[in-house]
This record gives sequence, structure tokens and C-alpha cells, in this order.
Amino acid sequence: MTVSAKLTALQRGTRTFVGDVAEGFFEITHNGFALVGLTVVCAAAMLAARPDLRQQGEEQLAAWAMARQVAMNGFETDLGAIDRATAANPRDLPREQANVALWISKKYKVAPEPLAALVAEAYQVGQRVKLDPTLILAVMAVESSFNPFAQSPVGAQGLMQVMTHIHADKYQGFGGHFAAFDPVTNLRVGVQVLKECIARAGSIEGGLKHYVGAANLPTDGGYAAKVMAEHARLYQAAKGRPLPLPADAGLRAASQQPAPPAAPQAAPSAEGIKVAAL
Repeated sequence: MTVSAKLTALQRGTRTFVGDVAEGFFEITHNGFALVGLTVVCAAAMLAARPDLRQQGEEQLAAWAMARQVAMNGFETDLGAIDRATAANPRDLPREQANVALWISKKYKVAPEPLAALVAEAYQVGQRVKLDPTLILAVMAVESSFNPFAQSPVGAQGLMQVMTHIHADKYQGFGGHFAAFDPVTNLRVGVQVLKECIARAGSIEGGLKHYVGAANLPTDGGYAAKVMAEHARLYQAAKGRPLPLPADAGLRAASQQPAPPAAPQAAPSAEGIKVAAL
């Protein structure tokens, strides 16, 4: 056999070998993919027939992902936290509400975003119960200076300084008395109490005296006057009229005000013995 013939035979043998190897590799991978596909189909069918196994798998996967997250960050993240935040963009509010939110933010040195949510809520609730929303916000300002975690020595709590133990029944629809520290819930319950006080007294000023717990006292220590003065300022701010800001932004909470003189036989009203601790 000549050299040329030998080379030709070698080339044919090499091509045959490579072709056989490629064909075998294709068969192996094809069968492997088919096996993986079959396994996936069987697993899906089993999970469909056994919801308990699917749920268990999902829980284990979520636990693994959470463990990885904690290992990387040192704490758990919560994508649902944004849904619990009491905040809104002031620019999304109607002009009047935005004016109020921004003015309160500057005066009381509170972030405008949570204030925007509270102002919007005050306007919605005020419209439903037929109370001026700036009056609601004025009570909030005098009572707590917009501190949702404020508490007086006698147990008045939250933005509106509601006497939680006296009005615990009003919090049942919100999950219990701890809801007093949820800003929106405290606002709603406080407005309900204020509305009842005004109806009982027959006037806003009289209702404020009831609200602070001074219904049976000769004086409310200037509480109603403070609320009405702040109400007037907030009303002007809502209309976009310029108002001077005090050097010390923020009124003191009602629990920090001096105690009024009490009549010898006077007894505080049930709405709030708050005034006894003022």
C-alpha cells in the first residue's frame, strides 16, 4: 500500500471514530435530558397530588432563603414593611392639605411624609363626622405635638392622648388597646371621643373642656383656648396664607401644662382625668 493510500485510510478511520464519539455523546445527553424532563414531570405530578408536600417544600425554600439573607445582612428584611408605614408624599395631596402638612412639618419639626398621611386621614374622617379637619389636627398638636408614642402620667396615649383604659372598647375593632400607638387608629378613636364630647356639651369649646377631662372643673387651664388658637392658625395655613413660625417650634403636650385650680367638690369627668395631671 502506498503512502497516499495509508493516509487516506487513516483519515477515514479518524472521521469514523469522531463520528461515533459524537453520536454516542448525543445519545447520552439526549437520554439524560429526557430523564431530567421525566423526573421534573413526575415531581410536578406528585406535588400537584400532594399539596402538603408542596407547602412543606415552599416553607423549606423560604426558610433557606431567609437564613441566607440573615447570614449575608445580619438581619431579616421585610418587603411588606412599606405597607405598614404611615406615610405619603405631600405632593400627592390636594393643595389645601399639602399646605397644612408642610406648615405643621416646619413648626413641629416632624417629617412631612407621615404628616401627609395624617392630614389626609384627618380630612377624610372630618368630612365623615362633620368636624373641621384643622380642629382635629389642632387637638393633636396641643395634645402630643404629633408624637404618636406620647403618654401622659395618667395614661393618655398617642397622638390624640386618648385615655386608653377608659376607651378600651373603642379599640376592640382595631385589634385591642395596643392599637392606641398606631397613628391612624389613635386619630380615629380620638375623633370619636371628641365628637361625643362636643355633642354632650353642645359646643366645640365645651366639648374640648370635656375632652381634656375638665367638665366638672371651674377651668380647663386654658386648654380650649390653646386648641382654638391652633385651629385658627391651621385654617389660615390651609388657605395658603403666610404665618410666622415661633422660634421654639412646637407646643408642649397637654400633659406638660400646669395644673388648674380645682373646686373642692369637683370630680374629673370620665372622658379623661387628664386635666388632673396637667
